Parts: sequence; structure tokens; C-alpha cells
Amino acid sequence: MLWLQRMAWGALVSLIVLIFVGATVRVTGAGMGCPDWPKCWGCWVPPTQLEQVDFAKLDIEVFQKKAQRMGRDPNLISEEILRKEFNSRHVWTEFLNRCTSLPIGFFSVATVTAAIFVTRGRRMILSLALASLALVLINAVMGARVVYSGLAPGVLTLHMFLAFLLIISLTLVLWLAMEKSWKQEFAADKNAQWLPIASWALLVVVLFQGIMGSQIREITDELSKHQSIPRTEWGPVLENTLLYLIHRSFSWVIFFLVGAMVWSLKINGWKIHHSGKWVTGLTLAQMVLGVIMSQIHVYGAVQVLHVGLSAIMVSSCLSWALSMMRSENPIDY
Repeated sequence: MLWLQRMAWGALVSLIVLIFVGATVRVTGAGMGCPDWPKCWGCWVPPTQLEQVDFAKLDIEVFQKKAQRMGRDPNLISEEILRKEFNSRHVWTEFLNRCTSLPIGFFSVATVTAAIFVTRGRRMILSLALASLALVLINAVMGARVVYSGLAPGVLTLHMFLAFLLIISLTLVLWLAMEKSWKQEFAADKNAQWLPIASWALLVVVLFQGIMGSQIREITDELSKHQSIPRTEWGPVLENTLLYLIHRSFSWVIFFLVGAMVWSLKINGWKIHHSGKWVTGLTLAQMVLGVIMSQIHVYGAVQVLHVGLSAIMVSSCLSWALSMMRSENPIDY
């Protein structure tokens, strides 16, 4: 089982890293960093300087098509424009995004292989491992759709939702692969009967919050296309959208729900499980980041952290909810 756990951990960590890197690409506007594929500016090793690019070998039409998908006028893309827009940081940011997608595929295949040979016929683990691999493949296609659609509304949200499903399936594989599944210590009395229900409700709210957050990212993506609207004015624009107001209000639902769960465990003298500590810390961090974006400025780095931490939050909430399950073997293998 140890090999299975390591491969599943590798897939989960790789996915979270990719979410951080993908968010960085979107926030920095590095989507055109490598306008062609599979090469980057016609090179197998991305260039670090403009002088390394041989424009005579570039197919400008390919660059124009990608620019159109990104919402730009393809007629404005020429060799002169490409020379002016060359940015080595954008080049390597986009190339890093491509590279970080590879480990997820490797670890997902390795997880399925391990599930076949080391789980002794536990069908649930194998089914989840296969589901994880399927989600990786589907989301790879969706990742391409995010680009090819020109950031069409709904595509990014579906892409993120599938990533959340992958996080859930990999976390379940890890939980089932444990020789002794992790448990939150609390007594099965009236003071604690609501905790398991609350933990699953928390996971649902966090997922709902994440989906709304992806839709708000779609709004900020549109704002980034309009240079007449600087980042300093994004806050007031978002304030006028109902979706943003709901998203902001739900953050308080999560805050108070986590606080109530932690308070209940503390006053009864029960040690909080490490996943519960992660949930608590992440909730506080997300609240701080949310306040910065709503009250101060929509900083790009803060957006990246907000998106990445939401992925870790989903896994941590699921882990905490699973730890609340009382039976020794709650899921039929």
C-alpha cells in the first residue's frame, strides 16, 4: 500500500502545483508566452532572449489564430508586434505550466498500476484510481478548451470543477489506502452528533464557494482584456455583481461553521485532527486574502494564492469529514 499512497500523493501534489501555476499564467497574462505548440517560439527549448527566435521559421498564422482565441484582433499580430511583445518571463511561465501537467499523468497512471497490483482486490480503490485517471484525461481536454474557446464563459468554471472532482477522488484513494484510516477524536454523545453532518456540509459549501470563485475569475479575465479598466477599479466593478456579493457572504458561512466545529471540540477537551487544523488555518488565510482583494486591491499574487489555497481547502475539508466517520471500515471495498 505504501507505493500506492506515494503515487496518489504525487498526483495530488502535482495537481495542486498545476493549479497554482495555471492561476499564475492567467493573472500575469502569460497565455501568449508560448504562442505555438508543441514548440515554443519555434524552439524545443524556450528562448530566453529575442535574438534566439528565428522569425523566418515561424508560422505567423498560427500565432494569429491563438491571439484570436485569446480575444485579440488577429490582424494586429505581425512579426513586428511579436518582437515587441516578446517577454521571457511570460515564455517560461507558460512553458512551466505545460511542464507541470506532465507529472499528473505519470502519477495517475502509476496510481492505477499500484491499485491493480497491491490492493488485493479492493475494488473501490481501483475504481477511484481509474476515475482519477479519467478525470486527468478529461481535464487535459478541458484545459485545451479553456485556451481554444478564447476564455468563453463557463469553460473555466467547468475546468475548475473537474479539478475539484479529481482532488476528491485522489483524497479518497489516499484515505482508503491507509492501513488504519485517520480519525477525529470525539465522543458519540449529544454534544458531538452534529459534527459529522457539519463536516460534510462544510465540504459542500466550500465546493460551492470554489465554483462561484471560478465564475468571478471569468469576470476578472474579461476586465483584464479592457485596458481602460485598471486593477485599482476592479473592486468597485465586482461590488456591483450579485455573484461576487454572494461569494463574499458565503465566506462568512464557512468562517463561522469552522469556528463552531473547532469550539465544540475544544470545550469538550477533544484533540483536533490535523486535517481540522489545516481547514482552520486555510479558512483564516482565505478570509485575509478576501479582505485584501475587496478592501485594498485585487493584487495578482493574492488572486493566485486564493485560487491555489481553495484546492488545498477542498482536500482538507474532505479529509476532516472522512475522519468524522465513526465506523472502522465505513466504505465497502
